[in-house]
Order: sequence, then C-alpha cells, then structure tokens
Amino acid sequence: MQVLLVEDNNLLALGISQALRSAGFIVNHVSRGKDALTAIKTSHPDIVILDLGLPDMDGLSVLRSARQDRFVNPVLILTARDTTFDKVSGLDSGADDYLAKPFEIDELLARLRALERRLGGSKSNDLVIGPVRLDTKTMDIKVNDEPLLVSRREYMLLKALMESPNKVQTRDMLDSKLYGWGEEVSSNAVEVHIHNLRKKLPDGFIRTVRGVGYVVKNAP
Repeated sequence: MQVLLVEDNNLLALGISQALRSAGFIVNHVSRGKDALTAIKTSHPDIVILDLGLPDMDGLSVLRSARQDRFVNPVLILTARDTTFDKVSGLDSGADDYLAKPFEIDELLARLRALERRLGGSKSNDLVIGPVRLDTKTMDIKVNDEPLLVSRREYMLLKALMESPNKVQTRDMLDSKLYGWGEEVSSNAVEVHIHNLRKKLPDGFIRTVRGVGYVVKNAP
C-alpha cells in the first residue's frame, strides 16, 4: 500500500515514515502543496496523509484541487487545527478522515488500516484466500493455521496480491507497492520475491499471467 505523506515538519515526517514502513506501508514524502499535487497525478498513491499548514499553499486547497482532478483514493487530514469548524471544512472538502495533532502513532495506523479496508471492500483486518490468512494489523501470515515466516518485502508483495484477488498486477504496479522513491530496485526484484514466496505457499497460489504479471485467485 503506497502512502503519500504531505508534511512540512521534516522531523515529524521522518517519525511517521519510519513507523508506517515498519507496519508494511510504502511511504513517499513531500513538504509542499504543489509537490503533493504533482505526486498525486504521477504516482497515484493509495492513501494521502495531508497536513493543512503547508508553506506554499493551504492543505485544503491541495485537497480540493486533487478531488477536482478526479483523485478518488482516501485522504486523511493530519493537522493541529482541531476545531469543529476545521474538521467540517476538511470533510466537506473531500477528506475521508481527520486526525488532530498531537496523536498516537497507533491511532494513525488504525485509521490507515480502516481506509485500507474501505479501498478493498473489506470489514476485517484479515485477508483470507483459500488456506492463506494474512492479518494486516499484526502482519502475521498463516497457511492452514500454521504460521508462515516471510521477509518484510515478501509480506508486502503477498498483501498487495491478496488485497486485489483475481486482478492481474504488473511488475511495475507491484514495484510501486514495494519500494519508495529513491530506493534502488533491481530489475528482477519482484520475480525474486515471487520465487521465494512460491516456495513457502501452496502450489499454484500465486499464478503467472504470461507477458502481463501475477495474480492470486479467490476461487478455482
């Protein structure tokens, strides 16, 4: 799940980014509103965390502009403006959630998981396909109720595939969910992770669509 963090306090942004990456999110960070609008158009993040007090333009203007450009994915406002008027203004401008500073990182993560579930049409933290169960809160994976040990990237890749069952995802799509801006990515990174996962998962769980990408199916 790719998150765009729009926050001009670099120290706060660093702390949020580290916490979100530890929880299995890919985080890209910008500190200006104009950069946020460019990133939304070019990288199509799954979720945007948006501060309102940006140095070049108000965060609500960023939000309205993004919605006018038909960006439909969830936006969570993160700001020190915590009056009822501010919250109503944010929600009326197209925000999906509103979290006032200061906040606990656990609450931010819970709200992001709720937005994830909304994106995937799920009401639970559990992704279940056949014998495989993935808990997006604890990051635990089980196969036939037996724990499965995977690397962080393998977890993120499997989660990306299980969030969209029956949907073929290209290597570029999966790369964007595994790596942030500026991270060095080898040309066959996805293939390596797929190979390692297949050795741990039931035969045929991850299927290759030749010349297109990879898919998991929630029905035979």
